[in-house]
Amino acid sequence: MPDPARPDYDWLYSRTRAGRDRGPRGARALLDRLGAPDRQFKSIRVIGTNGKGSTCAMLEAGLIAAGVRVGRFTSPHLHKYEERIRVGGVNLDPARADAFIEWAKRNAPDAAFFDLTLALACQVFAEEKVDIAVMEAGVGGLSDATQALSNVVAVALTNVDLDHMGVLGHSVEEIARDKAGAALPGLPFLTTAEGASLAVASNVALERAALVSTPRTDPALFRLPRPPALSGPHQLRNAALTLATLRTLGYAQGSEAALSATNPARLERFDLGGKTVLIDGAHNPHATRALAAAVPHADVLLFGNLARKDTQATLRPLLTLADQYVFTAPGDLATPPADLAQAHGGQAIPDPLHALQHALQHTPPGGTLLVTGSLYLAGTAREILLRRLTTGDT
Repeated sequence: MPDPARPDYDWLYSRTRAGRDRGPRGARALLDRLGAPDRQFKSIRVIGTNGKGSTCAMLEAGLIAAGVRVGRFTSPHLHKYEERIRVGGVNLDPARADAFIEWAKRNAPDAAFFDLTLALACQVFAEEKVDIAVMEAGVGGLSDATQALSNVVAVALTNVDLDHMGVLGHSVEEIARDKAGAALPGLPFLTTAEGASLAVASNVALERAALVSTPRTDPALFRLPRPPALSGPHQLRNAALTLATLRTLGYAQGSEAALSATNPARLERFDLGGKTVLIDGAHNPHATRALAAAVPHADVLLFGNLARKDTQATLRPLLTLADQYVFTAPGDLATPPADLAQAHGGQAIPDPLHALQHALQHTPPGGTLLVTGSLYLAGTAREILLRRLTTGDT
């Protein structure tokens, strides 16, 4: 018998490159095989290049405060797989993941990782009699697996910029077209996108007969009574989108709780022995530009990212922030730290633990260390810092 405390996540992670076809078809087939659990609750789809996780966290907090039984599906996780699926603010019970994985091995051995996790979330939300689920898209809108969801009541688009270009398109306009393809006839489509992406997304949504709302068309809907607890100018837009969604769906009473929500590794601050450590999961150029606007200076930058990302464009906004650089590898598929050190100077330390230790040692008393480039690096650094704070090793 499998140990329910230790689900076979190795098998599940091995499915990350399973399935030849992207998009909703595989997810829909999997959901139907499970009896279409997604039809038993309402869904809010959250789509965008960046800010989806923070928007989902604020929506979850606001809906809970409004008395709604809420599910939340997000990715990736920082520390544990169970963070991806929550009910009422509580992470998934590993025993439920274990039971689902055993079912999937027998009944869906060729399904993709994201489709399987989405199906598990929907099964749990149906069994737990969730009223509304906040569902974060993986990549894109029309071409994303979450496009398979039934009973969607609103679509929230945070922003659009260049990312996942091999999948979504090579221009902001192409990417906006795909993301806005999630819009549904007669249902709210809310967005804080700007510029050319806003024009394209609005036109696509209107062509699909969605009810489009933006800060320009409905300023009162997006009004913020105060800044959110989450730091950075970019979080103002995420919070405005959150409150507009809550108000549109009739849950304005949850606004204060939404603004008070937190989200780990989003410009999260740690005070360690008189030094400040800022951890942020920014992993594409749009995100690091926003991060640079929020953090005008750091004494040391610890950076590592995945090689499939546009590394140079992601790193460029951060280079002027810090005087010293430490480059590391957040996983096997990382951009080689030695290549980054050769190009930009600084130290190359592949092991994230040793890299963090080195970066902390070279952060002066009262100074600031910024850790960013990947949510995987953010999660690793955060776990190390929490352990040090717990043990008093500062």
